[in-house]
Amino acid sequence: MTGENAVRLRPPRNAVAERAVAWWRSQLLVTTAVPVAVLGVLGALIGPARFWLLLAAGAVAALGLACTAFFPAWWFRVHRWEVTEDAVYVRTGALWQEWRIAPMSRIQTVDTVRGPLEQYFRLATVTVTTASSKGAIRIEGLDHALAAELGERLTALTQATPGDAT
Repeated sequence: MTGENAVRLRPPRNAVAERAVAWWRSQLLVTTAVPVAVLGVLGALIGPARFWLLLAAGAVAALGLACTAFFPAWWFRVHRWEVTEDAVYVRTGALWQEWRIAPMSRIQTVDTVRGPLEQYFRLATVTVTTASSKGAIRIEGLDHALAAELGERLTALTQATPGDAT
């Protein structure tokens, strides 16, 4: 786009809920606990491989705990989202940052999802689906009430936006 119709987007300013840090930590702990438990049980049952299985369990546990301690706080600092009259956009990623932008005229559906851990932390994920081959835009770690309001706002904005003929 050029000229008067150009959309200028500033860096997204809205942060996810602070409770998202605990939610991400819980996800990482569960993801770490499953292979550690499997390796530990196998180590207890298979005598000849016990040392190597328990060593692997310890290594996975140490790596998982290090990731749990470090990444969620970092993700909280870099994950941002924004909704304007023209578009919804997010910035995600720790090492490789990605901006995803969906013009209002291209939005097909808006969904709000709350998994079991999200429900526990009173969080939700808003998913904005477009015809993009890259997939939907997900705004994770939102306060559940804010996510419901955002879903309603996006629905109203997309209904009021004429479709893109391009």
